[in-house]
Amino acid sequence: MTLTDMHVKLRQAQPEDFSTILDLLARCGLHTASVTPQGSTYWIAELDGVPGGCIGLEHGEGVSLVRSTAVLPDARSQGLGRALVRSALTHATLRGDRSVYLFSEEAGDYWRRFGFVPVTAAEISAALPDAPQVHSGLTRGWIADEQAWRLDVQPQEGQRGGGERG
Repeated sequence: MTLTDMHVKLRQAQPEDFSTILDLLARCGLHTASVTPQGSTYWIAELDGVPGGCIGLEHGEGVSLVRSTAVLPDARSQGLGRALVRSALTHATLRGDRSVYLFSEEAGDYWRRFGFVPVTAAEISAALPDAPQVHSGLTRGWIADEQAWRLDVQPQEGQRGGGERG
């Protein structure tokens, strides 16, 4: 059976879904130590009612951090990850975020497809000092070695689009 034969549903995770998110992350080989529902929004993608992927946003002041993006191996390369990312980016835009950040060493090409550009880990640390993933990186010392990315989802102040009249 292919993904096109399956019913796909994206939904915002509820507090009782947190164990499902941790399970999805663990099954995809991702770290879960700093994953927390506090100050975050998560989504779960279900395939025929069975969780197949997730994504989260840790929220700051006018910015968010994408984290815990995972799709189970059997569901990959079918557009499920793209749907999860778009859902998170839409949420960030609707909440008024200016920018969305993330850390990714291996998947840079994937994130470039959405318009993310490389930035320094110091930029994320300054923009989201209270985000659990940033706090974990600073406390455990891995953040300086991490590749950071940013996507501006709202025009930055002073960067208005064309069409202005003088």
